[in-house]
Amino acid sequence: MRAPAVVHELAGPALSGLPAHRRDLFALQLDRWWDDLADGLTAAYPSAVADELITRLVPLAAATFAQRQPDLAALDMERVLQPDWFQQETMLGYAAYADRFGGTLAGVQERIGYLREMGVTYLHLMPLLEPRPGDSDGGYAVADYRSVRADLGTMDDLRALSAALRRNGISLVLDLVLNHVAKEHEWARRALAGEQRYRDYFHLFPDRTMPDAYERTLPEVFPDFAPGNFTWQDDLGWVWTTFNSFQWDLNWTNPDVFCEFAEIVLFLADAGVEVLRLDAIAFIHKRLGTNCQNQPEVHAITQALRAVARIACPALCFKAEAIVGPADLVHYLGQGRHHGKVSDIAYHNSLMVQIWSMLAARDVRLAAHALGNLPVAPTTTAWVTYLRCHDDIGWAIDDADAAAIGATGHGHRSFLSDYYSGVYPGSPAHGLVFQANPVTGDRRISGMAASLCGIENAWHSGDPSMVDSVVGRMFLAYAIVLGWGGIPVVWQGDELAMTNDEHWASEPGHEGDNRWTHRPVMDWSLADSRAIPGSVAARAFGNLVHLARVRAGIEQLHASVSSEIGTVADPGVLPVIRRHPIGPMVELYNVTDSWRPYPAGLLAEAGITDGVDRISGEEVVAGSDHNVWLAPYQALWITAAD
Repeated sequence: MRAPAVVHELAGPALSGLPAHRRDLFALQLDRWWDDLADGLTAAYPSAVADELITRLVPLAAATFAQRQPDLAALDMERVLQPDWFQQETMLGYAAYADRFGGTLAGVQERIGYLREMGVTYLHLMPLLEPRPGDSDGGYAVADYRSVRADLGTMDDLRALSAALRRNGISLVLDLVLNHVAKEHEWARRALAGEQRYRDYFHLFPDRTMPDAYERTLPEVFPDFAPGNFTWQDDLGWVWTTFNSFQWDLNWTNPDVFCEFAEIVLFLADAGVEVLRLDAIAFIHKRLGTNCQNQPEVHAITQALRAVARIACPALCFKAEAIVGPADLVHYLGQGRHHGKVSDIAYHNSLMVQIWSMLAARDVRLAAHALGNLPVAPTTTAWVTYLRCHDDIGWAIDDADAAAIGATGHGHRSFLSDYYSGVYPGSPAHGLVFQANPVTGDRRISGMAASLCGIENAWHSGDPSMVDSVVGRMFLAYAIVLGWGGIPVVWQGDELAMTNDEHWASEPGHEGDNRWTHRPVMDWSLADSRAIPGSVAARAFGNLVHLARVRAGIEQLHASVSSEIGTVADPGVLPVIRRHPIGPMVELYNVTDSWRPYPAGLLAEAGITDGVDRISGEEVVAGSDHNVWLAPYQALWITAAD
């Protein structure tokens, strides 16, 4: 449906200085995403509020469109013509802290060659907008959305970096914290100063009546250092603070908050940001009697915000950071009335958890059941697949999934915490327990990928075969990450098998948060050793680069193709099937340290009789027992032979 004429008229003043073809283009974009905007707003707000929001948002989008720089306007057109750009099998992501990777934004720019060597097309720089001083929850307590941390550079430096990345085929990804701001943010300061307009930006309560009512169903995100969800603030009362006392939750029922963030989104897009990671998106709408996560309004608000961005600058994509249960996850890519209209990209937290689960248990049956029962994502979206991230690993094992294979959710979660903290007998892992909750038994885990795979123990043993096993586990894990489709993302240092930072607590402000053990400063001397044949860094880096290069030539790994779980014939082998019009692809992953079989007949049932493993380039041949045999930690990506 086209936008009404009166809506088009709202854009007129901002577009008046543009040539006719540019005005026509904006009109087409407004018509294209009008339904998404109107439907999202009316689902999230009363009709009168939605109508008032439209009168503010359309002129804002038009003004952004009118001032778009020529290279970014050209990128908009390119992305409209290739809307699946982020779904391509050529995508490879890398995530890093700018200061710990390059020192400054200019320093990151100097390392573009390193990223290109890996084949990176998508660079996620962890929070770099101006945070509060001192403890800022790793940068997620933002004090100013329009300024860069002074130690990293300026907004002009950010624009220069984004332009340099763009010239090298790399899209810049930044975080946008939606649920809360630092108590030092201007909005919070003005609320404290008594301005009612800004008090209405937050959830404030004069006494404990309502906070106590909400607390009955609210979980604690950080029970160790931020118990409870409300903080007393003199001159304001009780402030909703889900994450930390210095992070004040925003009131998204207030349309002024929506407009503020619409402006911020467009400002960052004009700085050259191509993907915004919507941090803590699941928490932005509150409802009494619930856990105040994943409420329907969250998806409506996100849809409307995305529509504003698409109307103004369609090159921008949204990525949902929603670490939620498997049943809720796919909704962040859009289901039902919001199908394919919410975020373009979302983190596949379940895949990450199940990879670590398979490696610890040496058994794929839980993963096969859990992953096989996830709803199919819209074909216009993509998962971010990953082995590890900047955060801890929470064991999102569903009780029903565990029960389906004869286990218990609590028991398996406890096993994984024991295994990856190294207390389980025979475990080689070197992780740290994060935020143990004695009430729920929840124990999350911090640690670099190589440390969780046991590289320190392997080195200390002096046994080369143990080192081989660690390299094998990392290879297998990344083969699953890169073979699932979507955007595989590598987290800083894992490509070199960097280990935990044993001195994480010595940095001021980090001593209470052991997640900094897996956020080390980049070891560039270790990176240089990737040129030394046989070194662990060379093997890890070479394996990853090889997988990325092979992946880039396999059309079946386009994100529009969903991954199906095949028949599990051996509990040590995970079969994944991707059905593409050009032919199927079967992926086999041996998660154990012993040889395992897979029946050739099941390959034939999937549509492959004469197959070739794309990773090795070798023909896939069954033995006399009619099985294809996989070596320890071997991965096969099988397509039909040409």
